[in-house]
Amino acid sequence: MKLIETKLRGVFLIDPRVFEDDRGFFMESFNQREFEESIGKKVDFVQDNHSKSGKGVLRGLHYQTQHTQGKLVRVVRGKVLDVAVDLRVNSPTFKQWQTFELSDSNKLQLWIPEGFAHGFLTLTDEVEFLYKTTDYYSPEHEVALAWNDPELSIDWQMPEGELTISDKDKNGVLLKDTQFFI
Repeated sequence: MKLIETKLRGVFLIDPRVFEDDRGFFMESFNQREFEESIGKKVDFVQDNHSKSGKGVLRGLHYQTQHTQGKLVRVVRGKVLDVAVDLRVNSPTFKQWQTFELSDSNKLQLWIPEGFAHGFLTLTDEVEFLYKTTDYYSPEHEVALAWNDPELSIDWQMPEGELTISDKDKNGVLLKDTQFFI
């Protein structure tokens, strides 16, 4: 696998080795030893999640104030615009965000460590999104950061009228009112 640094400290794109021929393709989607050696720290994943969505579904921006989660995300069907927002006060990229296009065709994965809000927008008619987390889902500690926060001004690349957003995400907190990580 090839690790690609992003502008956000600690966030990495992962480009797996893919072997293709007339039968299709094969790739090793995860290898604990190689992953930890690449990112330079021990990581224990405890939960795998799988979501399916139609086009224009925006999920996020989510994080947990306790039981914080690192996430290794990928798309196995379709294409998404994936977003990470750095909420770590002592980080040189504090309050910065970056978008990434993940798809079944580019097979890229994204490592988002603890201390980030994360979300994605589906860009194709059908999307299946997989992710591993380093801690369990804890609804009582989950925060939805406003996807349309004016301080962030994230370019979601789709008009608001074409988005499908849950009530929880529609009512997300603004960056100025959110809890940050030290």
